[in-house]
Amino acid sequence: MELAQFVKDFELQFEEVEPNSITPDTIFRDIDEWSSLMALVIIAMADENYNVKLTGDDIRNSKTVKDIFEKLKAK
Repeated sequence: MELAQFVKDFELQFEEVEPNSITPDTIFRDIDEWSSLMALVIIAMADENYNVKLTGDDIRNSKTVKDIFEKLKAK
């Protein structure tokens, strides 16, 4: 599991972000499109792409995209 691939997969979930505008250090809550629905989309993406079950708490306790990746990797 690579951080760069996770960042790409994360970015693909958004419709209105510029390509390559999300980095590991991006504070995902600052993305205009971010919402509680997007949190569910990210949880579903992690399950589908990585076969890892993230929780709402995993998202709530994260600040950056890399934080989410680290939670995903730890499971």
